[in-house]
Amino acid sequence: MDFLVADRTLVVILQGEVDHHTCVQIRQQVDHEYQKKRARNLVFDLEKVKFMDSAGIGMLMGRYRNVAICGGSIALINVRPETAQLIEISGVNRLMKIYASKEQALEALA
Repeated sequence: MDFLVADRTLVVILQGEVDHHTCVQIRQQVDHEYQKKRARNLVFDLEKVKFMDSAGIGMLMGRYRNVAICGGSIALINVRPETAQLIEISGVNRLMKIYASKEQALEALA
């Protein structure tokens, strides 16, 4: 997992599997970086995510709640078709906008 900061937006580049085996570590790292960087918004880049299960959806929803409390927003970018289906079925796409690129998301969140 890598992190980038643009203005007050933390971009989280996830990779591999986002499931019950990895979500605790992802959550802890994302929360730590979000607070450390004093970010307002959060963007998850899902291009390199090979698999996501309901624990991954739960991790996203938990971050949504935390960011909303701080007055920020969350966006998803580079969502692969397999992951997009899970995001749509779970309804996450109603809470987090999906953008084709980092640039589009950052512009929308500015």
